[in-house]
Amino acid sequence: MIRFKFLKTGHPERGSLLLAAHFYSLPRAAPLIPSTALGVLLVILSSLLAYAGIRRSLRNASLFLSLCLTISVFWCGYGVVFILGGQGVLNDTGDLRNALVPGLVTFTLALLIIAVVGFLCREVILAMIASAVSLASAHEVAMHYSTAFGSSAVACNYMIVCLVGGYFALGRILYFLTKEKIALPGTDLAKKKTHEQIQSTSGNVNHFAVTGLVLNMLSASVFGCRLVGVTAKLFIGQVPWLWAAGIYQIGICILSYRAMDVLMATFFGFTSILKFAGGYCLLYPIWQPEEPSFPTPFLVVFSILFVVLALFLTLKSPVDGLYLLFYVAYCIALACRPKGFFEGGPQGVDVAIFVASALMTLIHLYNVKASAKIPTGKDAVKALLARSSSLKLREGTDLHAPYLGYSKYADAEVLGYACSVLASFAITMTGDPHAPLATVVIPWVVVAGGILKLLGGSVAFARGKTLESSAFILYAVMWIIWGLTRYGGLYGTTRSFHAAVGIIAFMLFNGFIVFCTLFLNIAWFFYSLTFLLIAVSFLLDAIHALPAGYDIAATLIFGLVSFYCFLSALFNSVFEGSCLPMGRPIVQLSGVGGGMTKCLHLPARKASSVKRIADILKNGGTCGIPTDTVYVLVAACNRPDAVEKAHQSKRQAQDRPMSLWISSLKQLEPAKHLFAPLLWDFMEAAWPSPISVVVPRGEWVDFLGMKDSAKYVGTPQSIAIRIPDCSVTTHLIDLVGPIVVTSANPTGEADTTHHNQVYAKLGDKVDAVLCDGPSPENIASTVVDCTKINSGNIGFFRVGIIPKSQVLQILEQVQKKHRLIPNSGTCTTKGQEEHLNHSHAVHNGVGMAASEEMAPLPSPDDGCKDYTRL
Repeated sequence: MIRFKFLKTGHPERGSLLLAAHFYSLPRAAPLIPSTALGVLLVILSSLLAYAGIRRSLRNASLFLSLCLTISVFWCGYGVVFILGGQGVLNDTGDLRNALVPGLVTFTLALLIIAVVGFLCREVILAMIASAVSLASAHEVAMHYSTAFGSSAVACNYMIVCLVGGYFALGRILYFLTKEKIALPGTDLAKKKTHEQIQSTSGNVNHFAVTGLVLNMLSASVFGCRLVGVTAKLFIGQVPWLWAAGIYQIGICILSYRAMDVLMATFFGFTSILKFAGGYCLLYPIWQPEEPSFPTPFLVVFSILFVVLALFLTLKSPVDGLYLLFYVAYCIALACRPKGFFEGGPQGVDVAIFVASALMTLIHLYNVKASAKIPTGKDAVKALLARSSSLKLREGTDLHAPYLGYSKYADAEVLGYACSVLASFAITMTGDPHAPLATVVIPWVVVAGGILKLLGGSVAFARGKTLESSAFILYAVMWIIWGLTRYGGLYGTTRSFHAAVGIIAFMLFNGFIVFCTLFLNIAWFFYSLTFLLIAVSFLLDAIHALPAGYDIAATLIFGLVSFYCFLSALFNSVFEGSCLPMGRPIVQLSGVGGGMTKCLHLPARKASSVKRIADILKNGGTCGIPTDTVYVLVAACNRPDAVEKAHQSKRQAQDRPMSLWISSLKQLEPAKHLFAPLLWDFMEAAWPSPISVVVPRGEWVDFLGMKDSAKYVGTPQSIAIRIPDCSVTTHLIDLVGPIVVTSANPTGEADTTHHNQVYAKLGDKVDAVLCDGPSPENIASTVVDCTKINSGNIGFFRVGIIPKSQVLQILEQVQKKHRLIPNSGTCTTKGQEEHLNHSHAVHNGVGMAASEEMAPLPSPDDGCKDYTRL
């Protein structure tokens, strides 16, 4: 385990050692490490370095995270370029230079920014590593343009990284081996995270935004270098930088959702589309001699989405909102020039984006690390909105908490709706059937409508939105298949028939989704219904029966509905209230969507949530809580009004009495003398566990303060008691006292095994639900009848998760203990003993009385014998 933790800090020096060996051997006729092998090793190390940075990000080490992810992207693109060179793709003179220089320029500046912030914030070790790699990249750029700069200078800088990284790794080894007692100067990351933890608790800080901004620098550098003359051409050798940036940008998008930053996550999703499209365009010589053209409608719509996102982001951070305007200008420039990325207008905006991204990287990184902040105008916007009575920003720790339970991710529906808008307007471009790749459509449809929509569906599933996630994933698959089929030149007579059959299957699935959205809301109903029009358009086109203009009309209708959903999701994620509502369900069923207005949902992982549930119970409320088996409905037993409310909300049947739960036998200690010693020892041996013990009703009930609520608990003859084997539940009982419990489902229905089901069945009848996801077990507790345990006779009202054999084994152990204790009070005289042939009425048909065996034992008393029945 110690070695594993150390390995997460040891990757920069390993890659640097490889590069140092490579550049030292470069003057030789044959390099020490072949280009292909070097490239593969760098790609592997880049993935390990990214993993190390992300793992460390959980501890708020933002500079270490930024350094790891930045070098990881660098080595990923760098390695793929070396692989292309080793495979003979970069054969022409200057190809290697034209391929490498855009990335080297980007990471020279990006790592220099990280180094400056590191020195200012006294992160000396990390700053030295960043500055050494930055200098190595700068020397390599100079080496490609002037023979006066040898490769030895590059190798020396990488050797510095090896030495500093080795020192850092040694410090971490000592830190873990000595159990945090010895830490070399500059290697103790634990002392440097206090300030960042304070920041993260005061508000959501997106530590991944810095890397996303560096990726924007990288893609802008590829096209900007061509404009300023640093590189001679745009070609396939620069695709690794663009696609590496696109892949990492999608990762940053996911991590931004993990950081609860919806707006920046959406922005990074948008920019990843541009990166993949740029790389796709540079591959054009593979299938055609001329540069591809760009669809104007798509880029205009894309610029509108950037404008809307910039407006909302300005409310959070005006500087970030202004930064997004560069991408508005970029989309407009691409729309105005038919050849898009290959023309000077968009390339000029790329240069501006490169400079702006570098400044934003500095601002974000410095504001996360330093106590003194670079002003971004955030407080001024908050002050202005505070005067507004209609618009109020969402704030707080539970800002992006889902309605049902809790999630580690913020809501990705904003990005999902936006991708629907982009994909629908992208296919308004019909294209040339004889040259389908001449127009850039595939990246817009496949990346926006497919990959990013899959991302949105996955995040929605993680947040408990089963229907929404199913729809997003279904539509994503549809966009990918149709985009590649229609715009990839894959049509043919046989393929068209197969495509039509597949589209019909998708339409059937979508018809089911349309039906389900009747119970969700109006907006989702129209969203899924208008996509059915898109599917019909695909079907008619596949069988070559598409009427003129139908596909344009269908995509426009679907795009407008998606745009409304996009705006509504944005408003709901930024402002309190519902400025643009999604509407109510068209069909409202009883019990579906219960608790939508008043029922609280609180995550069980937080101690504050358990305390809040305890306060609700003390004040006479009823709550659904998780246990060691299934979810249950509870009320404080000293609140008769709450017990009666739980009884009525459950529609409790008379043959299904409510039970009593305690957290410890100490709560029954004042009434211990009222319990038989054998029964008391059996309860002590059986608990805590999923075993409910039915005991005779008696005066001990009065010691719990149940008063009038006692009539709702148990039967007139007996009561079921249990101590659950669940720390959350027992902690709650410690705060509240004994509680009255019943299953969290209407009588006669199946047990509730997820907090979502509690909402669906009882959400409008309870005051709160403590959410803990799926139940650990799908089977209820075992209910044991101990009303005649003194005669050695127990029965089973219900056999649940604990089998009968285990219960009988516990009883046998307790009885052995009592056999060894004379005058224990468990023996009966021969004249008093009756051979009972007892059978219990069991509700579920699986329980019955245990078999009885007489076992006479000698007794020290005069004529008294023990008879134990098991």
